[in-house]
Amino acid sequence: MAENETETTKKPDEKKDTYAIQPEAEPVVTEHILGDLNYKATVGMLPIKDALGVVKAGIFYTAYTVESDEPRPLTFSFNGGPGSSSVWLHLGALGPKRVRLGDEGEAVNAPYELVDNPESWLPFTDLVFIDPVGTGFSRSVKVDDEKSFWGLKGDVDSVAEFIRSYLSTYQRWMSPLYIAGESYGTTRAAGLSDALMDRGIGLKGLVLISSILNFQTARFTRGNDLPFLLFLPTYTATAHYHQKLPPDLQAKPLTDVLKEVEEFCDGEYLVALNQGSALPAEKRTELVAKLARYTGLDPLYVDLTDLRINIHRFCKELLRKEGRTVGRLDSRYKGIDPTGVSETPEFDPSTVISPAFTHCLNDYIQRVLGYQSNLPYYISNPDKLWSNWNWGDAGGGYPDTSEALRRTLSKNGFMRVFIANGYYDLATPYFATRYTVNHMALDPTLLDNIENAYYGSGHMMYVHAAELAQLKTDVASFYHH
Repeated sequence: MAENETETTKKPDEKKDTYAIQPEAEPVVTEHILGDLNYKATVGMLPIKDALGVVKAGIFYTAYTVESDEPRPLTFSFNGGPGSSSVWLHLGALGPKRVRLGDEGEAVNAPYELVDNPESWLPFTDLVFIDPVGTGFSRSVKVDDEKSFWGLKGDVDSVAEFIRSYLSTYQRWMSPLYIAGESYGTTRAAGLSDALMDRGIGLKGLVLISSILNFQTARFTRGNDLPFLLFLPTYTATAHYHQKLPPDLQAKPLTDVLKEVEEFCDGEYLVALNQGSALPAEKRTELVAKLARYTGLDPLYVDLTDLRINIHRFCKELLRKEGRTVGRLDSRYKGIDPTGVSETPEFDPSTVISPAFTHCLNDYIQRVLGYQSNLPYYISNPDKLWSNWNWGDAGGGYPDTSEALRRTLSKNGFMRVFIANGYYDLATPYFATRYTVNHMALDPTLLDNIENAYYGSGHMMYVHAAELAQLKTDVASFYHH
């Protein structure tokens, strides 16, 4: 290497550990119409620099903006994983275009189609969809650096830097700022709220879709009884949907049944799990019967689980006699699954809509919005990112960003939080989210800053046409509050 040559000036093909990205290339801008709304789409890559100004990565984004005399609200949006691009919220719920699915969210046959989205949030907020490093077209400049972005802290820091850079690049500092995240994107959003506050950037609101802030609520590890309690109401909702509950429960509205099960979880089920092997035999027999009643499972099976039903086992067991499984992301979905293959589902049937999103996103970005890249667009990259993810101090325990959210609310009492929950979400159950919020130790004056809404769908409640419309109505009201 010559004395005056640095690694950042070398051509990408001169070094094997360097990606062929152009993080400082000019963005592509096009004009479009949604109904009577004129808007601009801006697609590009913002450079992420270190403290010395060296470009370390490029973060890909798609922004939709509407001309206005007054500063419009600006929402930064992303999905989760870790390892997912922003495609799901982008082309499933918030953006001006939407992947066509069945009205209930069921997959459709090719050719796939992208249609106008009348339920887009664009009428009341500008939108910026962010693909974190390692997803979409976003990459670190050097392969050797990519793991520095793949962790609880590195991920939050890089997205916070993107937001700061975007506000300066597009002169949006005076816009009311919101973040909308889904799944692990809610973990990121809570962490971001605190990281941005430390950078002097205040948020007006957070929208948490299918929230998980405290991972203790969802990790089925020995000695951690929380998930068994917190998943049970969603097991009940699933069994109710598939007509597997006893006739008296099946005849009741779902919300009435869930109230009964929630009280059971807060009371005798909690006490029984706390007792462990000290639970009296007659009480155990009583609990087995109640759990079978609330889950639709065979009492013998419940007894063999030691009153602790793992989510993947439940997805396999509920419809085992029919040779079917239920979805984890959306337990309304049924999958074909040979009974003897394993004791957990072969695949998640609620992911069968993925090809439609993959095809539509690639065509839309390149052909309609005019952004060209030879890199593969990673719709989802969980195997690489999840296995390499750095959970920081919580690596051996339970990551938790609810404390970051509590700190932010304590500093910024004007910020409000909207949480969208799906009744059939077995990835981030609504009862677990309620538990997390109730254990944040929020000051009583801040309790009304958090609003919950519930939907008759799953993790991506917006794939259900009616719930998509309801979500827009609820969020629009939240923004106008």
